[in-house]
Amino acid sequence: MPKIEAVDRLLKRAVDDGDVPGVVAMAANRNAIIYEGAGGKREIGKDTPMTLDTVVWIASMTKAITATAAMQLVEQGKLDLDRPASAVIPQLGKVEVLDGFDGAGKPKLRAPKRAITLRHLLTHTAGFSYDIWNASIAKYMEATGTPGIISCQNAALTTPLTFDPGERWDYGINIDWAGKMVETVSGRNLEDYFRANIFGPLGMNDTAFKLTPSMRGRLSAMHQRGDNGALQAVPFEIPQEPEFKMGGGGLYGTAQDYLKFTQMILNDGRGNGASILKPATVQTMAQNHIGGLLVGALKTAAPPLSNDVDVFPGMPKKWGLSFLINTEKAPTGRAPGSLAWAGLANTYFWIDRASGVAGVYLTQLLPFADNKSLPLFANFETEIYRSLG
Repeated sequence: MPKIEAVDRLLKRAVDDGDVPGVVAMAANRNAIIYEGAGGKREIGKDTPMTLDTVVWIASMTKAITATAAMQLVEQGKLDLDRPASAVIPQLGKVEVLDGFDGAGKPKLRAPKRAITLRHLLTHTAGFSYDIWNASIAKYMEATGTPGIISCQNAALTTPLTFDPGERWDYGINIDWAGKMVETVSGRNLEDYFRANIFGPLGMNDTAFKLTPSMRGRLSAMHQRGDNGALQAVPFEIPQEPEFKMGGGGLYGTAQDYLKFTQMILNDGRGNGASILKPATVQTMAQNHIGGLLVGALKTAAPPLSNDVDVFPGMPKKWGLSFLINTEKAPTGRAPGSLAWAGLANTYFWIDRASGVAGVYLTQLLPFADNKSLPLFANFETEIYRSLG
């Protein structure tokens, strides 16, 4: 088992101090795992240890997988990045822009200035916003009785845009719509499509929307940090019989599986002896696709679910298809042009194609960008680069 003593000490200290519940951290180069470690318990107050094969809700780490599926279909000519997405999903041609509220609190809506495209969806520039970080969408959902996205109800996808497509970056339900596009043109639901075209070829046997009995037997509990900072387990599960498979955040998986996905991106689309994407497609996905726009900070509108989020404060950040891109060398050692993102329950990954290294960090803890877990992830990444010299 690859070991880096400094990382082992980090994980042990964080768990012993009660900073985080169980945590798994792994890193790899293009050819092999260079670190794997786990610490703590799957559930605070119980004896089952966190292990490398522990299953967690990876939430928005799902997005990069959905984008990979979409780009496979772009390669095949079944999807187009710049054609109106309404040609595939007619409902996307009917989405309106939220223009505030009238005196009675009723939403005011107008037609968008241009059509939504798959490129807009994969770059979070279509105009959709999450209620967790957008108070206007939260107000709209309350006024209209629209369910939250984690309900996996189709009605959750009926929220309006908060700006015209292509004019800003904001984080929202875009990749759920991209997932719907994958399903429509492939004729398969996302579970079946991913299994046949991504999970099966890569050997990602512990990643799925619906928990298998084996996965459930290794499932970590969800935890929440109380007002006094103490951790407690809380009930949580993504619907197992959903109206739609949530391409933006519905997957459960393991660090071992997700590391295989990151290595595939490191290796220009190849993994486990299989070709998942063409090298040119991976290169395209890793490029800035938002032009002069910037990825901004996310201000929480739901403190129990997320803190404010500002990745590498002061650094201009871009977005690929569908990854965060740091434009400068990160304090952790991550090279400019690296790819990354995260999941709501404090799961994180990065893919540094220039340095040939990737890492995955998983725990199950709310709110997102936790003030103990996020620094632990950053310190883990820093020690990985330090070990590489």
